[in-house]
Amino acid sequence: MNILFLCVANSARSQMAEGLAKEILGEEHIIKSAGSNPSGVVNPYAIKVLNEVDIDISSYKSKAVDKLEENFISNLDYVITLCAEQACPMYITHANKLQWINEDPDIKDYSKKDALLAFRKTRSDIYDSLKRFKLETLSAD
Repeated sequence: MNILFLCVANSARSQMAEGLAKEILGEEHIIKSAGSNPSGVVNPYAIKVLNEVDIDISSYKSKAVDKLEENFISNLDYVITLCAEQACPMYITHANKLQWINEDPDIKDYSKKDALLAFRKTRSDIYDSLKRFKLETLSAD
């Protein structure tokens, strides 16, 4: 199964979703993330909070959706957007589309402590969504 996590900057939520999904859903699925307007960097707090649960995304790169391999895109099963406050990117494809509303932990001028709390909350919310997705979608196959 091919799964794409999509947001605007591809710097925090979609990167965390990709890392968590690879861990939770397993290697039999091809899982990627991308953005409609990528920032070019993965937020260090996203890397840190996934390291806290033994998932390493330090080698991940922020990338544009139009830079993904054509074979992956043409065989997409799910496109999952993760936006809340801004307009989520639309991606025209035959794939099933889901929206998991997650506030961007990177948009506020947080103290370091508050930023970590915001990123941990996002990690937890995405984790819960992935567990539901696995239970409701993948176990039905």
